[in-house]
Amino acid sequence: MRIPIALALPLAAGCVAEPHGLDPLARKAPTPTRYGVVEVPASLGGTNSRPNSIDELGAIAGFSNLPDNQTRHAALWRAGALTDLGTLGGPNSNVAWPGQSPDGTLIAGIAENADDQPLGEDWSCSAFFPSVTHKICRGVAWHDGAVTAMPTLGGDNSFATGANDRGQVTGWAETTLHDPSCNAPQVLQFLAVVWEPRSGALRPLSPMTGESTSAATAINRRGQVVGISGECDVAVGRFSAAHAVLWEPDGRVVDLGNLGGVSWHTAMAINEHGDVVGFSNPPGDDDGSFFPHAFLWTRELGIVDLGLLPGDDFSEALAINEDRDVVGLSCGAAGCRAVLWRGGGEPIDLTTLADPGFPDVLTGAAAIDDAGTITGRARVTATGATVPYVATPVD
Repeated sequence: MRIPIALALPLAAGCVAEPHGLDPLARKAPTPTRYGVVEVPASLGGTNSRPNSIDELGAIAGFSNLPDNQTRHAALWRAGALTDLGTLGGPNSNVAWPGQSPDGTLIAGIAENADDQPLGEDWSCSAFFPSVTHKICRGVAWHDGAVTAMPTLGGDNSFATGANDRGQVTGWAETTLHDPSCNAPQVLQFLAVVWEPRSGALRPLSPMTGESTSAATAINRRGQVVGISGECDVAVGRFSAAHAVLWEPDGRVVDLGNLGGVSWHTAMAINEHGDVVGFSNPPGDDDGSFFPHAFLWTRELGIVDLGLLPGDDFSEALAINEDRDVVGLSCGAAGCRAVLWRGGGEPIDLTTLADPGFPDVLTGAAAIDDAGTITGRARVTATGATVPYVATPVD
């Protein structure tokens, strides 16, 4: 899958705003900022490490592969040190979304335990690990020096994505319902949830009327939540993402609209103003093919296509800050490139903004803080290894 404030203005759900090249946010095009890029080579022994999150203190979290490259653990890079966040006793874990609370006190992710899936499911976690193990996977929160497993809604598995400074985590969890809209090996219905690890409270968020499943990807300080609603499918996006949605703190669900297709409409992040970014397929995806465009949704304009870099096939917007600076990636036959949409404007290849002499390629941008610092993954030209980086504005 890859994946709220009361709205005073009428929603533009289902409508596509003007194309991105017409500057639909009516902002003056900013001068591109030059970035100092620092790579973080420390790993857990494998050749693939990736940060997906950054907090206001500069710590980054994500995953690092172990030496066999068939196993990965959630990892935290902070003050020059790398910490293996461990698992629940199974082989894999990951901070797969921007899962850190901004104040750095809480990290949300996923981890396997040692038990086999009783129904033979792959579950959503399988898309974020290097191999399918058929172990039970649960959302987790690392906080106060401990790891806490997210409960379920009666089923076997759960998944944690985003966290805020109020101690709330969002994600999704299985119920006991055998959902007929599931495609094998998925069996059980799942619903978006808001979880409070310290109290143990778990609150489900309903899908849109007529749909069976939902999943939540991010939560802001106000308690606004974004995610997807659709059918069970295989619990990894596609037709589970029939609608990109926003849940208000009172539980009301809002359809954010789409770019014209029928699948992969996924809200990925929300800022404190209630601006939402993600990705959505244009028309031509009746078979569930994946070729989305990044989008920005605002109260003023509804959903706006952010476009992609020239020659590429799809793009994804993964994070947004208070200035509506958006980061993500744009991908084609030659691979993926990290992208910055400043103020929701035209896509910029982030590597082109690195200090002169930077030798490597920024292949993805996963998170951005309110100071404009970006983290993501880079490909080292000399070795082909994938390492985390931190890109800091220098002008």
